[in-house]
Amino acid sequence: MGKGFFKVPVAVNEPVKTYAPGSPEREAVLAEYAKMYKSTVDVPLYINGKYVKTDNTRTMSPPHDHKHVVGTYHLAEKKHVEDAIATALEARQAWADLPWEHRAGIFLKAAELIAGPYRAKINAATMIAQSKTIHQAEIDSACELIDFLRFNVQFMTEIFNDQPASTSDAWNRIEYRPLEGFTYAVTPFNFTAIAGNLPSCMALMGNVVLWKPSNHQIYSAKVIMDVFEEAGVPAGVINVVFGDAAMITESVMASPDFSGLHYTGSTSVFQSLWKQIGNNITNYKTYPRIVGETGGKDFIVAHKTADAKQVATAIVRGAFEFQGQKCSAASRAYISKSIWADVKKYVIEDLKTITLGSPEDMSNFMTAVIHEASFDKLASYIDSAKKDKNATIIAGGNYDKSKGYFIEPTVIETTDPKYSTMCTELFGPVMTVYVYEDKDFSKTLQLVDGTSEYALTGAIIATDRYVIDEATKVLQNAAGNFYINDKPTGAVVGQQPFGGARASGTNDKAGSAQNLLRWISPRMIKETFVTPTDYRYPFLG
Repeated sequence: MGKGFFKVPVAVNEPVKTYAPGSPEREAVLAEYAKMYKSTVDVPLYINGKYVKTDNTRTMSPPHDHKHVVGTYHLAEKKHVEDAIATALEARQAWADLPWEHRAGIFLKAAELIAGPYRAKINAATMIAQSKTIHQAEIDSACELIDFLRFNVQFMTEIFNDQPASTSDAWNRIEYRPLEGFTYAVTPFNFTAIAGNLPSCMALMGNVVLWKPSNHQIYSAKVIMDVFEEAGVPAGVINVVFGDAAMITESVMASPDFSGLHYTGSTSVFQSLWKQIGNNITNYKTYPRIVGETGGKDFIVAHKTADAKQVATAIVRGAFEFQGQKCSAASRAYISKSIWADVKKYVIEDLKTITLGSPEDMSNFMTAVIHEASFDKLASYIDSAKKDKNATIIAGGNYDKSKGYFIEPTVIETTDPKYSTMCTELFGPVMTVYVYEDKDFSKTLQLVDGTSEYALTGAIIATDRYVIDEATKVLQNAAGNFYINDKPTGAVVGQQPFGGARASGTNDKAGSAQNLLRWISPRMIKETFVTPTDYRYPFLG
């Protein structure tokens, strides 16, 4: 029963620590990294608050040292998935009935655990598992995940405060119920924060969840599981399974109680999941909610009025941070001919200073791509560019997988605006540049809009405000997150809600109340104070 209108702590973005030489945070994360790297961890399934081991395991290795084993994880069988679903449904009523402030308290505590005692551990795990530099790990697994947890609580209270008008005759109120049944979270390798947010934001709104992390992110997912358990997430509310994605998904979507999919990953997989849901639609008790954020072919457009050094920095940071393995990473650029010589010079100068290697060496700006399949795909496109007459590699182009999956930051200049690497999502450190004639700026905007099936992020760099206005209008459907005079990456929770349309997803904006609204089913309650006793209306007189 409610005892008050409670105010939650005002959400503020977690400050990003610098990890400068000699800083205590640097020493703490390096010590944690060394300890975790030299030991091995066993990661069972997590069902009904218990760790479940199976007879089928796989090893986990860092992408930057793929022969070194840091642990094993257990693969689920069909019976485990069915147990997880049954457990979630058993837990649903108690969790849905728990007053919202207690759910809020759990996830606010989780945020503080990550900000404090788990910070070095979750960052080190992300450095090892996903080969992120300490800066990339800090802004992801620490700060962004903390922000998601804090801001989602605030967004929840804002949603609950949105109530209809009432009169002296009747009191109208909206009850924000969780979805009926259970939800399914499928998360990617590249962001620990996304892996933590997708299941937790649904649970915060009163839903029970079956969570399948990427097989390449399980090492850091285990730390998230530990945090949620210590924060007090009850047994059965978030259940975690690993293994055969097709089998797990088929089991989930065969259940009539399936009520929602929260997905981040490849476009083709998301489309296949949508199709499966459609094929099963008559079997479900309710229409499942479908939320997805998928791929991108993200762009930078530089006008002749742009500062060449700013453009170069946007390219280097936007395309090569975390080896280009961000769905928002810049991978195609359209540069005005009059500034290209300077932009090219600055980009090449910058790339000559970038080193690749283990994230434990904090002088490295880049490390390894996630796995061998990604490496081989990227290498094949680079090899093609070396042979194609309409493409020239102006920086990088080398790769080596003898120890880790290392791809040099590579810049391709093409004379064909529809060249393969201008159109295809590569998800790696490859940037392709098309140089356009200054007079063709407006035509180039149309080219940008029509080249890709995706519409996730993009940027215009210019000083002419009329040019910026034109680009903003023409490219309104080409990017769900559009940046003016900045790189197209780095969305901050509560400041730049994130998501794209077209083939990039449903644009339900993670990091905002818009996303949380997808995980509730409002019930309108009207209470009449003086109930009529005569059916006759005045017009009948």
